[in-house]
Amino acid sequence: MSISKNSGGAARSGLSRRAFLERSALATGGMMIVPRHVLGGVGYQAPSDRLNIAGVGVGGRGAGILRGASGYTEETGRTLDNVVALCDVDEERAAETYARFPQAKRYTDYRVMLDAMPDGIDAVMVATPDHMHAVVAMAAMQLGKHVYVEKPLTHDVYEARMLTEAARRYGVATQMGNQGNSGEGIRQICEWIWAGAIGEVRTVHAWTNRPVWPQGLTRPVDTPPVPATLDWDLWLGTAPVRSYHPAYLPFSWRGWWDYGTGALGDMACHIIDPIFKALKLGYPTSVEASASVFVDDWNPLPNLGSAPNSSVIHFDFPGREGMPPVQVTWYDGGLLPRRPAELGEDEMLGDGDGGCLFVGSRGSLMCETYGRNPVLLPTSRMEDFEQPAPTLARVDGDTEGHQRVWVDACKGGPSCTSNFDYSGPLTEMVLMGNLALRSFMLSESVLDDRDREQTHYLGRKKLLWDGAAMRITNLKDANQYVRREYREGWSLGV
Repeated sequence: MSISKNSGGAARSGLSRRAFLERSALATGGMMIVPRHVLGGVGYQAPSDRLNIAGVGVGGRGAGILRGASGYTEETGRTLDNVVALCDVDEERAAETYARFPQAKRYTDYRVMLDAMPDGIDAVMVATPDHMHAVVAMAAMQLGKHVYVEKPLTHDVYEARMLTEAARRYGVATQMGNQGNSGEGIRQICEWIWAGAIGEVRTVHAWTNRPVWPQGLTRPVDTPPVPATLDWDLWLGTAPVRSYHPAYLPFSWRGWWDYGTGALGDMACHIIDPIFKALKLGYPTSVEASASVFVDDWNPLPNLGSAPNSSVIHFDFPGREGMPPVQVTWYDGGLLPRRPAELGEDEMLGDGDGGCLFVGSRGSLMCETYGRNPVLLPTSRMEDFEQPAPTLARVDGDTEGHQRVWVDACKGGPSCTSNFDYSGPLTEMVLMGNLALRSFMLSESVLDDRDREQTHYLGRKKLLWDGAAMRITNLKDANQYVRREYREGWSLGV
């Protein structure tokens, strides 16, 4: 028996197995002796309480999410909830997950899966490449399915706005896969800042060691054969038609704008998450980017198809809820903020993957990737620091519980902390940075005062953002990146 959605949008289970058996006994007028494990002993979960989960994109990261969501344990090979369907366009990548859940039905096309199992699926996990997140999640929500979507929530700003609105409209449980949002660190950061531990925050720095895949590349021109285990047309999905090449698969699609969102899109939903939450951010009012550009004999060779090797992006936010205006600066590709004077010579700036630095009027606060291990600077302040009383609910299992709290929400439990009402605007803010990065290379040819042809870069300035209208107000050409065009035959369905 599946979990159904009630009229108010919260999930609830149907007729329980206990109730069914009791009614059956009454109907026959006789006594029915049922073993205790059927009625439910300590630690037992009735079949009627088990969520029916489908996975779309089940190789790589999707495999781990499914294990977490279903409560799978390697020792027993059992799950707390049902994995009923698996969908992937790459049979080889999905093989391990297929073997782990042999009872699940297998599909190559998520649309076929949803059509074939209209009542057999309660919730859908989406871990495809970024360019397919929105269409899969939207199709599932329109059928009343709960959805968990790997970060970033979407490929462009418009898609994020549409998914946020759809989640409200269809009343389903949602969660984005930024697992640090369920961690202790992000809660401590919020509570410390809200208690005034570092005073007013007007400057924040965030950085990552990504990309750890090739970026800034020219598009390959050779056309090797498509592997027999891959449906390349379905992998392309909403993206433009291009020939298969191993430069895109299985991991490096992240650096190509047609499919991925670069270093920023890959990691900022993790790293900027504590900034967004603690400082109660919304839409930025402006964004400005600079990035590495390959130059050959003084001639810039911009690559509009691939994200840059490194970038710096500045986001400006207005004052909000008693907090002053703040600038958030992002660094990737090996670039870092200036090392704070309060940091000891033998102390690491963040961790090896990245981190955040909040600069306040009464000191600074630093954390690692995913908001882990926050500390006040200098770290000697931690010796006498009296932490404020916790005000935010904690997640059982910390970051490891991120998928299970979604399952609980699907069954009528509390709403997830990274539901689309939160993660949608967070994703919009992150993707605003990519809008600026892509606009950075927009150019036109102009003549100087001596009639010499010069290249004028239109987007190398502060771009002003109207968040409500989803529009750059001072560079019309930049708005092409707010909402991308899907190839013929594909639609978001709104």
